[in-house]
Amino acid sequence: MGRHYSLLNGPEPAEFKRKLKIAIILILSALTILLVRLWYLQVIKADDLKQRSENNSVRFRKIMPLRGLIMDKNRHIVVDNRPSFDVLYMPSRGKEPERVIEKLKNLYKSKSLEFTYDQPFPKNAKPYLPVKLEKNVGMGKIALVETNALDLPGIYIDVAPVRLYLDGESMAPIIGYTGEISKEELEKDEEEYASGDILGKHGIEKYFDTYIRGHQGAELVEVNAYGKEIKNLGRIDPVSGYNVVLTIDAELQKTAWDAFKGMSGAAVALDPRDGSVLAMVSSPSFDPNLFNSGISTEQWRKLVNNPLTPMSNRVISGQYPPGSTYKLIVAAAALEEGIITPDTKFFCDGSFDFGNRTFRCWQKHGHGYISLHRAIVESCDVYFYNVGKLLGVDKIAHYARLFGLGEATGIDLPNEKNGLIPTKQWKLSKMKEPWQPGETISIAIGQGFNLTTPLQLAFAYGAFANGGTLWRPRLVKSIEIADGGVYKEFLPEKKGELPLSPETFDVLSRALWGVVNEPTGTGKAARRPNADVCGKTGTSQVIGLPENEKVRREKKIGVFQRDHALFVCFAPLKNPEIVIAVVAENAGHGGSAAAPIARKILDAYFEGKKKVKQPQIVAQGQESAKARQ
Repeated sequence: MGRHYSLLNGPEPAEFKRKLKIAIILILSALTILLVRLWYLQVIKADDLKQRSENNSVRFRKIMPLRGLIMDKNRHIVVDNRPSFDVLYMPSRGKEPERVIEKLKNLYKSKSLEFTYDQPFPKNAKPYLPVKLEKNVGMGKIALVETNALDLPGIYIDVAPVRLYLDGESMAPIIGYTGEISKEELEKDEEEYASGDILGKHGIEKYFDTYIRGHQGAELVEVNAYGKEIKNLGRIDPVSGYNVVLTIDAELQKTAWDAFKGMSGAAVALDPRDGSVLAMVSSPSFDPNLFNSGISTEQWRKLVNNPLTPMSNRVISGQYPPGSTYKLIVAAAALEEGIITPDTKFFCDGSFDFGNRTFRCWQKHGHGYISLHRAIVESCDVYFYNVGKLLGVDKIAHYARLFGLGEATGIDLPNEKNGLIPTKQWKLSKMKEPWQPGETISIAIGQGFNLTTPLQLAFAYGAFANGGTLWRPRLVKSIEIADGGVYKEFLPEKKGELPLSPETFDVLSRALWGVVNEPTGTGKAARRPNADVCGKTGTSQVIGLPENEKVRREKKIGVFQRDHALFVCFAPLKNPEIVIAVVAENAGHGGSAAAPIARKILDAYFEGKKKVKQPQIVAQGQESAKARQ
């Protein structure tokens, strides 16, 4: 018989009940399995799963790029990178950072280790952005953190690159150093930077930071309680920064640094043919590697409060009266204006009376009747007192500015100072007082209100040496990509011309040659047999010193009140290749204190030309340190 159907053509009630029963059994079975599984997970495996959920976390990690290498003109690496082991705290893995950090501090104390993190933990720390507690820690601290990982939730060791300054303090004023972005820097550009970013803080590192720093990478990793990576959830590789090739000769730089022997002062050597900086020394200096470990507050205070200002670059920011080195400019102005001729003579008896004041010559008994050539060679002050009186302060200032004094040279470094070339209007606006004629007398020999930087002096003499072209001083030759290809080249840049006649160049060049090479020249300490050195000595007063020579001899004045010694030179006389400016602070006379320093730099330069140097790039890392030794 066939099946029976209801009036609605559906199945019989008995068949429906059977299928419903099967469905209910299946549903109950599934629920039973689910309940058993939940019971197993929540009861049997509860402790284990709880531990795993607490111990495993996702860590967002910034990957710091390698900053670009910095090399000298011969491609010797002077700044490299090396790994730094840092102690970090991840806020997402702990609820009581202050307690955990205090526990770490006590662990350090038990092992006689110093805990350098001395700041309150940031209240606005983001859960997945780590807070750096210490930088560049040693193996003792690494082992302590690793072995106590379970007791220090949230604290772990990470590796990041830091700078290795192979030439230390000798190049610190040029190169600078790096450090974490400050709160003020972050507020200026929150879109480009983030907390914890590393920036250049001084010198080349700061000026060319955009090229050097590269681009950060990032990754998401799952880690366990021991900080070990379980799974990589995603990664963006960092991009290394560009390399920087300097115009500096590292060997010449070392010679210039060693020449100061701990003396305070500055020296700079330029190529007058294109403005390239060959050496730049500021003494005393500082070790930029100090900043790799996170410099302590006490160390920082010692640096910034040191009266010798080791962190300043005296070459570009030290402002000194130029002393008798200024006589070249006064002589050029007088010749060009027709105030004097090379044969014009003045009588020097050791003093010059003007109004109710007597101005002295350094030569106590005077030089007698003296012409321009001998006045420069023997640096007669009285001669230039007379010339300055005839020129007037504004005319002197006009020529000083033509030589590039009184304004920044535009070198590729931050914090360059302008110096000061006074005029009548300057004094009136600055001091609300009229210019006094007697003040011009001091100005004529580079004293008074005059202020110049060592770089400005080298810049001015370099223009005179090359026949009149003012080349902007430059420290960087090129920016390169990792494989050595040139990304950007910095070519010589002309800033102006000296409007001097060939006759003026000739007269003054011969006089500068005489300063070093004639028997009575004040710069004979810089004399070399084959280099044809031309130069000018200078002595600038820090304060108005007593006229009594006995007081000077007995050295009753303080060290910081003694005269600065200056010497500016170029060589050779024809087709000069190098110009040097030296300031030896509180060292006395330019001829006896500054000229010998310049002589050592000159010797190193001309001896270096005899050597055959093969350009090379040393391998990155520790091998470069060995190569520089």
